[in-house]
Amino acid sequence: MSGPTDSPHFNKDNPFPARILENRLLTKPGSEKEIRHFVMDLTGSGLTYRPGDSLGAYPSNRPAEVDEIIRLLGASGDEPVAPAILKHTDPLPLREALFSRLALAGPTVRMIQTLAARATDPSEQAKLNALLQPEAKEVLTQFLAHREFVDLLHEFPSAKLTPQELVDHMRKLMPRLYSIASSPRVHPHHVHLTVAVIRYQTNQRDRVGVCTTFLSDRVSTGGADVPVFVSHSHFGPPEDGSKDCIMVGPGTGIAPFRAFMQDRVAAGAIGRNWVFFGAQRQATDFLYEEEWNEWLRRGSLARLDLAWSRDQETKVYVQDKIRENAAELWAWIEGGAHFYVCGDAKRMAKDVDAALHEVMVGHGGMDSAAADAYLKQMKKDRRYQRDVY
Repeated sequence: MSGPTDSPHFNKDNPFPARILENRLLTKPGSEKEIRHFVMDLTGSGLTYRPGDSLGAYPSNRPAEVDEIIRLLGASGDEPVAPAILKHTDPLPLREALFSRLALAGPTVRMIQTLAARATDPSEQAKLNALLQPEAKEVLTQFLAHREFVDLLHEFPSAKLTPQELVDHMRKLMPRLYSIASSPRVHPHHVHLTVAVIRYQTNQRDRVGVCTTFLSDRVSTGGADVPVFVSHSHFGPPEDGSKDCIMVGPGTGIAPFRAFMQDRVAAGAIGRNWVFFGAQRQATDFLYEEEWNEWLRRGSLARLDLAWSRDQETKVYVQDKIRENAAELWAWIEGGAHFYVCGDAKRMAKDVDAALHEVMVGHGGMDSAAADAYLKQMKKDRRYQRDVY
């Protein structure tokens, strides 16, 4: 890869080789989560970022899994392949393609069809053909959801594929985006990340988040480079520092709001700040606890409302804290506060949106349609922003 002086313009297509300066566990012993704080060195990259932006990182796959696939193929790893998904790319060795260019998860129906056509063992043929029957659509979906390519090569060894045939069924290994948890006013040459490391089991095999474990396990601090780029976002704190800021970020959704706070404090913003944070347990999952408490002590943070889902019999979430503080929340919003949400799109963001709607109906004297219109206008005015995934 080119060094900083060879190519000064780094982007998604030409990522910068960043070093990890710090890899620190944020969650405490007893937590069900493994959440880490990373500091990435961008010195010499020319890359700039703003609070609300994300850092894209290109991972590589686990070497042991690559070796296992090569072994199951009966290959050496040196075979030249030209994966269909990597257009305009010269042939490259199979091992390199599997290690850094292709996703080893996510096989599709087409892979099952190919295996069915190649299998010579009658029991394997029967199982594959049964999966491809029209009435087995739901069964096939579940079957694929619990398997990666290595599983299929294990389960159907009589279906011999060439290295080229295998890679033509694979998707491209894509970069992962992480919300930046630092402000360039405070850390102009570094980027901080708050990353939940993914580890789980399916089909009796250990699985991992490709990029989260790449960062946590396979790149040593100050060692190998991580190819990165900055992904600029619509999401960001109010340009007017006199505006109040309400931030809702449970779990790793807190990352951009740490950046917002650093930035607003460094800029001398006079608007008030109110943070809602939630996780499972206060004793083990309170991310950046010392920093939030210090901002509270200094008066930089006006309010910090915490929701712990496992510390009591009844689960408490950030949307419950929003409802609990509805009157004051509405006073802030009516006074021009900006409202931000970051984190899980499937449930949390929808639940927070519903709670905000209830606040407006209950304390803003609006009916449901008027509350919808008010929220719509807030979004149009960029007073209500979401970074959800």
